[in-house]
Amino acid sequence: MSQPGGRAASAPLLGHETEPTIFELSVSGRSAYQLRTTGVPATPLADLIPSAHLATTPVSLAEVSERDLVGHFTRLSHRQFSVDLGAYPLGSCTMKYNPKFCDAVAADPGLNSVHPGVPASLCQGWLALLVDLEEKLCAITGMAAATLQPAAGAAGELTGLLLMRAYHEANGDVRRRVLIPDSAHGTNPASVTLGGYEVTTIPSNDRGLVDLEALKASLGPDVAGIMLTNPNTLGLFEEEIVEIAGAVHDVGGLLYYDGANLNAILGVVRPGDMGFDIVHMNLHKTFATPHGGGGPGAGPVAVSSRLVEFLPGPKAARRDDGGFTWATPAHSIGRMHGWHGNAMVLARALAYIDVHGGDGLERVAQYAVLNANWLRERLRATLPAAYDRVCLHECVLTATPLKEAYGVRGLDVAKALLEEGFHSPTVYFPLIVEEALMFEPTETESLQTLESIAASVERIAERAKTDPEALHHAPQTTPVSRVDEARAARHLVSTEDAATR
Repeated sequence: MSQPGGRAASAPLLGHETEPTIFELSVSGRSAYQLRTTGVPATPLADLIPSAHLATTPVSLAEVSERDLVGHFTRLSHRQFSVDLGAYPLGSCTMKYNPKFCDAVAADPGLNSVHPGVPASLCQGWLALLVDLEEKLCAITGMAAATLQPAAGAAGELTGLLLMRAYHEANGDVRRRVLIPDSAHGTNPASVTLGGYEVTTIPSNDRGLVDLEALKASLGPDVAGIMLTNPNTLGLFEEEIVEIAGAVHDVGGLLYYDGANLNAILGVVRPGDMGFDIVHMNLHKTFATPHGGGGPGAGPVAVSSRLVEFLPGPKAARRDDGGFTWATPAHSIGRMHGWHGNAMVLARALAYIDVHGGDGLERVAQYAVLNANWLRERLRATLPAAYDRVCLHECVLTATPLKEAYGVRGLDVAKALLEEGFHSPTVYFPLIVEEALMFEPTETESLQTLESIAASVERIAERAKTDPEALHHAPQTTPVSRVDEARAARHLVSTEDAATR
C-alpha cells in the first residue's frame, strides 16, 4: 500500500541547541573573504565621496570565518519548514509544491543575464515573454489588459486602488469609501487606507457570504468600489456575485478582485465574467514560485477595457512590424516598480501556465477543491466546519468543541501539528470564526498525505481528552519550542542593535 508523503519526519531530529546569532559567533580579526592585491594604488574614501555622506563611526559588522558563516546559515536552513520539505496547508496562502521545471526555465542564462535597463532592441525575447504572459493572464481572468509591475500581492492591491482613484478622478467624480466584507484579507483595509479611501465593512450572512441587503444599504454616490475575493476567505463561493456587481456598478463603483484565492477557479470561471473591473493575481501563489517570509512575489493587475489607459507604464507591447517595444498608456498612473516587476517570478509563471495548458489549469482548480472538501468531510467529527457546506480550495474548521470540552484551543492544535511533521494551518482567521483553523491542502498533496494529516489531527484531539496541559506547551520536539507570538509582536527586541551596544 502506498505510504503517505508530505510529513517532515526528520524535523524533530535536528536538535534543540539554540543557534547563536551571527554577532554572537563574531571574533575580532576573522574574515570570510579576501581581496586580491591588484597593484592599483589605494585612494582614501574621503577623496571619492563627499564627507557629508560618510559615516562618522565604523559600521559594526560580524567578523566570522567562511566556515562559521556557511555553517550558521546552513543550520538555520535545516531548521526551517518549506514547501519542498512537507505538506504546508497554510490557508489562504496557497503554499504548494512548485515544479522544478519552472525554476530551470527562469535560470536560463538567456533570461537571467539580461539587465532591465537595456534598450528594447536588445531584449526582444524578454518583451515577447512579458506580452505573452500578459495575454494569458488576461485570458485566464477575463480582462482586457494588465500590468506586470507590482512585486507582490499587497503592491497589486495598492495598484488596483490607485487605478480606481484615477478612473473616478478622470470622470470628475469624488469618491471616498470602499466596501470590504468582514471576512476579507487583512491587507485589504490597509491598502484602502493607503490608497486614500475610507473603509466600510459589510457583514457576512448566516451562510458565510456577503449580506446582500447590508451591501445595498451601504451603497451611495460616494462609494468608489468594493474589494472582495471569490471564493471568499471562508473558502465559499459568493453565489450572488452577479447581483453584487450590478448593485455596485449601478452607483458608479468598481469591483476589485483579490486574487489570493484564484487557484480555486482556474479554467472554471473568470473574475471578468463575474463583473469585476480590477483583478490582482499572486503569481507566486497560483503559478509556481517558492515563497514565504516576504518574497519573492509578483502581483500583476489586470483590468477591464475602461481602465486600460490608466495602467502603470512602461509596459511591454507589440509593434506593428511584429517586434516588441515599451509603451506607456495615455493616462498612466506611473510606475509601481523601479523596473518592470520581479522578472524571474514572471518567467516561472509563464512556464507553469504553458506546461499545464488550459485543461491542466482547470485540473489544478478541480483537485484543489476536491482535496479541501475531502479534508473537511474527513475531519467533520473532530473539527467541524464553520459553515457546513461545500467549500472550494480551503476549508475553515473550528476548534470550539475542543476548547469548550477540554480547554484546548485552535492554536494548541496548530502547534501540536508541527510535532506531527506538518506545517500548521492558518489560525484565528477569518476573524469572524471562533477558534478558526483554515486548511488549504492545495492540489499537490496526495490522498495518502491528506489521510495522514487528518489522522494527526485526530490524534491531537484524543490527546486533548487525556493530557490537555501538554498541548498548551506544544511543540516540544521541534528545534524551537512554542514562542509567545503576541509578546514578540508587541515588544520588539532588535538583536543587531543589542549586539552593537
